[in-house]
Amino acid sequence: MTVGQELAKISGMKLFHNHMTIDLLEPLFGFSPEMWRLTHLFREEIFHAFSKSDNYGMIFTKIWYFDKKEDWDDINNICRIVSSQGAEIYFVELEAELEERLIRNKTSHRLEHKPTKRNIEQSEHHLLSTTETNRLNSLDGEIKMKNYLRINNKNVSAHVVAQMIKDRFQL
Repeated sequence: MTVGQELAKISGMKLFHNHMTIDLLEPLFGFSPEMWRLTHLFREEIFHAFSKSDNYGMIFTKIWYFDKKEDWDDINNICRIVSSQGAEIYFVELEAELEERLIRNKTSHRLEHKPTKRNIEQSEHHLLSTTETNRLNSLDGEIKMKNYLRINNKNVSAHVVAQMIKDRFQL
């Protein structure tokens, strides 16, 4: 999300980070199957509407579980929706070690923009259990999209990473 915010500032694109829908629906439905179902439906509608608009571009951020078919299906569906309107799609995979993710999970900036992360104990437990049960980074060669960039951003500021993305894809 933080890199997405910086990229939005320097590119003129709009940011749509995954917690914009999660944080909208979680107070109503909790972290239930219904919340996740509605999140997917709501996102699809947003992608359909935005891809038909005159806006320059959208930055979408989410955690991708590379070992889950459902996540691959979700990404492919998003790509199908957006590309059906002739849009170019760029993939950026950010990676950082678990220790760094745990530190970032508690930053005031993240807590300000992601209300469901404010229960730090619950959020940290989710992060730890997720890393135990899911693969959060792709394997070498697994991402076959033509516009793909992988960055280990552990020691790189969000602004510098955003500039790297902007330069690489000439956004």
